Amino acid sequence: MRNIDAIEKKIFELPKLLATIAGCKVNGKTISFTNGCFDILHEGHIFSLSQAAKEADYLIVGVNSDASTKRLKGNERPVNNEKSRALILASLMIVDAVIVFEEDTPLQLISSILPDVLVKGGDYTIEQIVGSKEVVANGGKVIINTIVKGFSTTGILEKIKRLG
Repeated sequence: MRNIDAIEKKIFELPKLLATIAGCKVNGKTISFTNGCFDILHEGHIFSLSQAAKEADYLIVGVNSDASTKRLKGNERPVNNEKSRALILASLMIVDAVIVFEEDTPLQLISSILPDVLVKGGDYTIEQIVGSKEVVANGGKVIINTIVKGFSTTGILEKIKRLG
């Protein structure tokens, strides 16, 4: 994939993503899902995405829409719009599919996709992770990755403000 058209083909609307997932499953491939705002991509994101990619054959990344990110992170966010964030994620070789979702949580998306593996980074318990009950009830598993200390979008923005 060396052109923008190939990268943009990794950004899906739900009906096409569901058809792609069905094809993967028919071919015996496993599906991994993770999500986030991914406002300013950093080393912590890359670690988390790499861990999620290791868990299955096909990695789907759910990206909070601009409106959802604003509700979750405040009026000054996102820094990068949803199209830019989706395009950057789709350009990563470890990411197979990207989908933008409007809700504050990816519960509806996870319930539709029903991945084999749900991956989340942080200090959560499985019970606290949105979609975990649905994935486990469908025979899947939930993986909690550790957070890479010292890397956060908020920290990067604070540093930029100090430099300015």
